[in-house]
Amino acid sequence: MKKVKVYVTLKESILDPQGSAVKGSLEKIGYGEVADVRIGKFLEVTIADTDRDIDTIVKEMCEKMLANTVIENYRYEIEEA
Repeated sequence: MKKVKVYVTLKESILDPQGSAVKGSLEKIGYGEVADVRIGKFLEVTIADTDRDIDTIVKEMCEKMLANTVIENYRYEIEEA
């Protein structure tokens, strides 16, 4: 079995109102040195042993469902489960 860690983030050119709100709140409670906050998603997916290529499976899942590739980037790490 493989454990896949998928990180999905907004592209740099996309505004992140949620990140801006968190940054503003951090500033209000005394963390003025925070320059920027970007909010993303983290997913852990366990994949059973298969003859199919794991990279192909993960890329297909990300591009079809886990990430909106128009506005988001993704990266992933594969480890033994």
